[in-house]
Amino acid sequence: MPGTHGDKATRARSFGAAADLYERARPGYPDDAVDWLVPDGARTVLDLGAGTGKLSRSLVGRGLDVIAIEPLPEMRAALTAAVPEVRALAGTAEQIPLADASVDAITVAQAWHWVDPRRATAEVARVLRPGGTLGLIWNRRDDRVDWIVQLTKAMGSAEVEVMDMDAVEIGPPFGPTESFVTEWSRPMDVDLLVEMTASRSYVITATPRRRREILAGVRRVVEADAHLGTDFTLPYRTYCYRAALPT
Repeated sequence: MPGTHGDKATRARSFGAAADLYERARPGYPDDAVDWLVPDGARTVLDLGAGTGKLSRSLVGRGLDVIAIEPLPEMRAALTAAVPEVRALAGTAEQIPLADASVDAITVAQAWHWVDPRRATAEVARVLRPGGTLGLIWNRRDDRVDWIVQLTKAMGSAEVEVMDMDAVEIGPPFGPTESFVTEWSRPMDVDLLVEMTASRSYVITATPRRRREILAGVRRVVEADAHLGTDFTLPYRTYCYRAALPT
């Protein structure tokens, strides 16, 4: 459970110490999910809690004017290096350094579970233009696959993994929350899988002994499954949610 992995704010800040690892090991997002998340006609999009720009680069690739808000300077530096076209600013979901009604859409990738949803929803609504859309997205390993169940046991739980994805609601002043789920697979090898595990907040903040135990356990899961081999694919389900302000 989340409480077993230390203080939430400490874990949120921990990503700064692993920005390069996060950029190297974490996945991006599938095209159909990004296409669904951003409404037709949007021109200026705010990527909130942008991290190293995993979603930002997909938005830029669609010809959008992208502003990224990220509180951690190490993550912003990695984002700027990876996606120099993006205007990257310091800020949080609860304090967005933009004017009222200044963007067409806001995306939050793998980050809404870190925010205060009441304050963040009000701040997002302030920054969006009338009719603007808030889109949330999470990559989750597909735990309907047997070896992924074993992998999750070895990795332990992250905050996002104890969320009920069927219960995500954006809430007022937004209209109804729509949802979309897509499935995809990422090429993977055991070293990259270990690095991806090491980029998780509860592993970054674990004791050195516990960190070694988790990472060794991940290796054992792969090595114990003869069907995986040296190179394999990691199956994902990507969960997307969006809601619009009244016009």
